[in-house]
Amino acid sequence: MTHITDDGEFDVPLDKLWRYLQDQTPGVHEHKVIRGMKTIEQKGNSNTVEMEFVNPDGKTTRKETWRMTFNPPHGFDMESLSGASKGTRYSHRYTSRGNKTRVDVEGEFHFQGMDDARTRETALGFLNAVYVEDRANLSRYK
Repeated sequence: MTHITDDGEFDVPLDKLWRYLQDQTPGVHEHKVIRGMKTIEQKGNSNTVEMEFVNPDGKTTRKETWRMTFNPPHGFDMESLSGASKGTRYSHRYTSRGNKTRVDVEGEFHFQGMDDARTRETALGFLNAVYVEDRANLSRYK
């Protein structure tokens, strides 16, 4: 496992960020690295989903099962239950800053067959890609 931390800031207030995160309208969450997502089970604030990710090679994909636990307005937790990243656990924590929201991400990442350096590069690349796309999506979100 590789311990990773990252942070950023969204140019929207916390309440708008939460509306966006919980919006299940098709097309709201456009992410190039996530090809698809299907809910398998929903219990309370926790969803188990099958996700199809684009691999680091940019050409092939893989399916994994993840548990997403939402804890509004403080953040959410992700845990990989199966697939190449099984055992990965990380959290997003949000801090309101008036009309902006800070996000801190921290967790333990694993990608089958990768050493620590490649795991760090892959995880930070994934987190950055989703962050950049979320910022763009939020700029259009009502």
